Amino acid sequence: MPEALLIVDYQNDFNPGGALAVSAGDTIAGRINSLARSGRYDLVVATRDWHPPHHSSFAERGGPWPVHCVRETPGAEYHPALDRDPIDVEILKGQVDGSDGYSGFEDTELARILAEHGVDAVTVVGLATDYCVKNTALDALRAGLSVTVDAGAVRGVDVEPGDSERALEELRAEGAAVS
Repeated sequence: MPEALLIVDYQNDFNPGGALAVSAGDTIAGRINSLARSGRYDLVVATRDWHPPHHSSFAERGGPWPVHCVRETPGAEYHPALDRDPIDVEILKGQVDGSDGYSGFEDTELARILAEHGVDAVTVVGLATDYCVKNTALDALRAGLSVTVDAGAVRGVDVEPGDSERALEELRAEGAAVS
């Protein structure tokens, strides 16, 4: 049963000091790196928000978020604590204006790549639990994959207190394992 590790949006803008910082996002790098180097996974995939400069999700365009992860800017780069060596495939998402790009599957080749590698199980880690991690995991479930979310390797935005825990509860209810 080939497995993949999906590292979701571990980028500068989502870490402390970034434009859309997730509290304590930087504390999970060690766990993510340990999983990526574990040898357990047949494929390690990292996603990145890679927004155009005037993406529809930005507040200046009527969206809910500050400008973040604009392609080819320092904020869109992987956080320096992320070990890039184990990453086999990179998925750039959120490139389509008018699309949130919360899921690594949305308007990307992720489903095709996983299928080409025979992957039928994924572990999802990264940022943010209540948005991109949740939506990537839900789309993986919809694609018929077995899904695990490593709770020690995710952190959330928590726009409303408890959003991250509610996201994990929703994932459990949909059939994901949360470890």
